[in-house]
Order: sequence, then structure tokens, then C-alpha cells
Amino acid sequence: MPQNIVFSDATGLAELIRTKELSPVEVVRAHLDRIEAVDPKVNAIVTVAEGALAAAREAEAVVMAGGELGPLHGVPFTVKDSIDTAGVLTQRGSPIFRGRIPDADATSVARMKKAGGILLAKTNLPEFSYWIESDNLLSGRSNNPWDLTRTPGGSSGGESAAIAAGMSPLGLGTDLAISIRGPAAQTGIVSLKATHGRVPMTGIWPRVPRRFWHVGPMARSIRDLALAFAQLAGPDGLDAFASSAVPFDAGMGGAPDRMLRVGWMVGPGFGPIDVEVAATVRAAAEALGDAGHRVEEVRIPALERDFALDVFDKLHVMEMKPAFREATAGHEDQMYKMAKTMLSLPDTSMEAYIAAEQAAERLRDGYAAYFQDHDVLLTPVLPVPAHKHGIDELVVNGETVDLTYLQGATVPLNVTGLPGLSMRFGTSREGLPINVQLLGSWQAEATILHVAALLEGKSPVRDLHPTL
Repeated sequence: MPQNIVFSDATGLAELIRTKELSPVEVVRAHLDRIEAVDPKVNAIVTVAEGALAAAREAEAVVMAGGELGPLHGVPFTVKDSIDTAGVLTQRGSPIFRGRIPDADATSVARMKKAGGILLAKTNLPEFSYWIESDNLLSGRSNNPWDLTRTPGGSSGGESAAIAAGMSPLGLGTDLAISIRGPAAQTGIVSLKATHGRVPMTGIWPRVPRRFWHVGPMARSIRDLALAFAQLAGPDGLDAFASSAVPFDAGMGGAPDRMLRVGWMVGPGFGPIDVEVAATVRAAAEALGDAGHRVEEVRIPALERDFALDVFDKLHVMEMKPAFREATAGHEDQMYKMAKTMLSLPDTSMEAYIAAEQAAERLRDGYAAYFQDHDVLLTPVLPVPAHKHGIDELVVNGETVDLTYLQGATVPLNVTGLPGLSMRFGTSREGLPINVQLLGSWQAEATILHVAALLEGKSPVRDLHPTL
């Protein structure tokens, strides 16, 4: 197995293809071989795209003919199975959608292909993308390649596991409250949830509540996130939320060339945080300080007044329940845990719903005030490293909390629409990845990618891969 291929990043593979040191066929075949070798243990892949090798041969012919090459020419990528792929099964983690084959690609998939990327496979997820463990009745449970007894997260857990295990260099996930950044943290890869509306959600289900949903890249290097985001960003004329025409280039030309003002926090406002996770956030803050940036511990009063997870719960249930009810009508015997749970939840009263909307506005204002004086906020992604399969509660520093508290530090960005990036900067005593989260102000993806690249260069855990 050519390990240098399957653990290379997408940017490096694209360059090797461009210079004819590798062929697209070699790259795609290496990843298909890796899938065959390790996916029986991990169960991250739900469908291999039948046309991947044929597309690689076409890409190779273009290279040999001296044709025009896109920035991802010949590079394979994977896609979460809630994102439509033309002619390739998209079954949304449910037997209700068994055999569903879309006629058209989601906008995000079409843009990856336009850049020269080759669709390799679809990846596992929870039923309807709705939970923080990737398990469903159709394709079963995904495992974490660092420890198969633990979860790779959800809802983009299959995607995170595939990239971490060397089955894919680059992929697309979706994020309602945690689902791009959390799985990245549980498997030690990198991911970007951009400002809400920067990347169209066209061709992705469920559509509600669309003001909280995001689609974004997952990868193994910060430069890959920048490269992929440069292809994905921009309106498509179909998703009305995706109206921002603020330019972005993979060279991060909008990144500030000056000393940055960085705040870091591990609470309050997130719920309890494990001591190893908190120590990793502090270590990342110290690394940025050593790099010459102004770094200080901060608090954001709005997060202490309004617990974002409670705000989110009161808002999204009212919108998701009708979508779930419609999707499952006549198929109630094919529902799994979370669809049943969603439909059993009590409705939010109108009074509570309005109060939650007002709390969401206070959270936005609180972050706006913070970013008047700071460029970046550094926080945990998750309160703990990857947890065991099938648990309902977490014990964090002796405090027992509901498993939904995993989302305590991630969901504020969905409620407010802020961009956030997840990247590894530590390792637990048990050998599990620990990621940190970088936040920027709205539309400031270039800033957090710039800071992430600095941290990546100082990371004590670069180039670590699970052994399978």
C-alpha cells in the first residue's frame, strides 16, 4: 500500500498530478485499495462511485495532452450521504430512502467536480443527519480509526473517519450544530464551517432549519481547507441564504498582515470542559503568543447569560419536526432512534420560541462586541475526546451531563452564523486526538485560516495517523 499517497493532502496530490509525478489513476486506485483494506473495520463508506476510475482515466488523458487543469484536477474526494450526487446513491442514512439516486449534483459537489475533483465515494451518517453518532438502520455504525470502540462523531462521522483512515484526502460534510467540527475533533482532522450562507446548501437534505445548516470541507491540512473553500464559496442563485459575494482565494489574500488580537476561553458558557482539552486550548494560545500575537484569556458575557445549546433546542425542534413527520409518513416502522426521539419531543411554546429568538440576537450582539476588540477567538471544539459508542451521558471533571453537551462550544456558531475551524493540537492520555476551535467574525474565513496555518506549523501532533 503506497502510504505516501493515502496520507498525502489534496493540495500535494494535485501538485504531483500536475507535474506528472503521479497519475490520477494511481491516486484513485490507491484510495480504492485503502477502502477495501480498512473500511470493513471502520464502516465509513456506504457507496463507492462506480465511475471513479473512469473519471481518473479521463483526468489522466487531459494531463498527458497538456490540457487545462483545475486546482483539484485528478484528486479524489468523498461526500456525506445527505448531499446529492448525480447518478450515485444518496440515501440519507435511512431505509426510507433506500435506492434513491439523484439526477443532479448538489452545488457543492458540482463545484468540486468543476475544480477537477473526482467523486470517490459517499460516507456514513446518522439517520437524516440528525445525531452526534453516525449510526443508522441502513448502513450501520461507523467506528473511530483511532479506537474502534469509540465514535468518529456525527453527523459527518463517516466523512471524518474516512479522511483520518486514509480512505479519502478531502471531503464534504454538513453542520447543523456540531457536525463538521465535532467529527473532525474526534478523529484529529481539520474542517471548516464558514459563515452561514457562504456555501450554498442547494441539493442537501434536510433543508430546515436552513438558517442553521452549513456545508463545508473536511481535510487533513489547513491549505486543503483554503483550497476547497475557494472552490465552494459564492452564491448559486438557488439558495437565497447564499447571497454573499465576498471574494475568497486559496492564497488567503484577505488575511491580515499584522499582529492579531486573539482571545481564548474554555468557559463559562460552554458547560464543563475536560482538563486535557482545556490544557490543549491553553497550549494553542501560548503558541500564538510565542508567534508574536497579542493573546489574552477572555469571557463573553452573552454566552453566560444565554446558554446557546438551550437557545438552539427551542428554535430548531419546531422546524425539524414537520420535515421529519413528512419524510417518515407511512414508513414509521423504518424509523431509527433519533427520528423517533425528534417526533416525541414536546413542541416549543410560541412564548418560548420568541424568547429564544431574542436570545439568539443577544448572542450575535455579544460576539459582535467581542470582535470589535479581537480578531480571533480560540476555544475547545468538544468538552472531551472521542467517547465510547452508545452512551447517553458524559462525565466531565466529575460532573454528569447529557450527551448533547458535546455541542456546547460548537452550537453558538450555528445560532449566530459565525465561521469556525476545527484542528488538532493535542493528544489525550489514551492517545486520542484533541482539537481546538478557531472563530472569526462574519466573512473572516481568511483570518482564521491564516491563524490555523500558523498553529499547524507549531503543532506537536502533525503527521500522526491511526494504525489499522
